[in-house]
Amino acid sequence: MQAEKRPYRIIISGGGTGGHIYPAIAIAHALQSLHPSTEVLFVGAKGRMEMQKVPEAGYKIIGLWISGIQRKLTLDNLAFPLKVTSSLFQSSKILSDFRPDAVVGVGGFASGPLLYAASWKNIPSLLQEQNSYAGLTNKLLAGKVKKVCVAHEEMDRFFPKEKIVFTGNPVRKDIVALAAEGIGEQKGRSFQIFWA
Repeated sequence: MQAEKRPYRIIISGGGTGGHIYPAIAIAHALQSLHPSTEVLFVGAKGRMEMQKVPEAGYKIIGLWISGIQRKLTLDNLAFPLKVTSSLFQSSKILSDFRPDAVVGVGGFASGPLLYAASWKNIPSLLQEQNSYAGLTNKLLAGKVKKVCVAHEEMDRFFPKEKIVFTGNPVRKDIVALAAEGIGEQKGRSFQIFWA
């Protein structure tokens, strides 16, 4: 008798704004549409928008104690090294506990420590960059991941050319349905995930 293969396990990390969160949710929906047994775990930043929106979409999320650097001197900036160290340790524990097959970063503070820890553990990872101007976190992580999925041309200004895959932006099914009815318009190519 052949042993039953366990479901795919994927971690999606990032957030901070709807521009990161909604594509992340669309990726999770697409993965579960392709393989319904896929287990998806989100990792975000405590106190940020994703901590509310992801559970509303039906997914579990774990929050890291992480934030960006402010432009002026603040207590938050003084705590930044401690936050990064804490988030790296927590990310490593999340990865060890969940044992993902792959990790997807969508930009935002939380994706930094999580994808850095994933690369250190040799877990396949990729970035999804929604914008025509790459965010700081994604630029810093580009050297650590296998692929960078982009929605715009000429992104080799920010990322290694050999890692870039032009996929377009992930779009939620309800928006695609509106486009099909002529109410909205879907632009770009359909989103695909490349691990190789």
